Amino acid sequence: MTDPDQPGPARLTTARRIVVYGVTGSGKTTLARRIGERTGLPWHSVDDLTWEPGWVEVPLAVQRDRIAAICAGDAWVLDSAYLSWADIPLARADLIVGLDLSRPLLLYRLVTRTLIRGIVRTPICNGNTESLREALSRDSIVLVQFRSLPRKRARLRAWQADPAMPPVVLLRSARAVRAWLDTLPGTT
Repeated sequence: MTDPDQPGPARLTTARRIVVYGVTGSGKTTLARRIGERTGLPWHSVDDLTWEPGWVEVPLAVQRDRIAAICAGDAWVLDSAYLSWADIPLARADLIVGLDLSRPLLLYRLVTRTLIRGIVRTPICNGNTESLREALSRDSIVLVQFRSLPRKRARLRAWQADPAMPPVVLLRSARAVRAWLDTLPGTT
């Protein structure tokens, strides 16, 4: 059954500038990478553009310049849109893919990911790693997710309802994500 609120397959085949948006731990990076692999569109990891080694945040002006350079191109997939520079990709995006997953699934994914990364010390962006100590701190990534979910969910839904925004596909389950990916044109 087709959801009348979702862009149709024709829109998917013509989208060449895509923003994947959702709360921390929702799977934005994984989905953006898979979109790039499936379609051949260049995928850019926003964390690599905004964090230097040692978890040093890139100055906002430099972040904006980096994002603007990518978004000046004809084709790209970004795995996020931080509000401090979201105006840049949103002005050029053909499509926003929103991960609007349930809180229990989001929490499970984030806690599992954070524990594994904290134990194994998996490098994630520019060699940075997460630690269990940070995961249990006042600045815990889990608390960030918990606090930001209602705000980001409301933002996605407002974007979807706004005719001035690019089309928004809201994916509300892991199954919906897989099914949507299957609708994308492949490179082979």
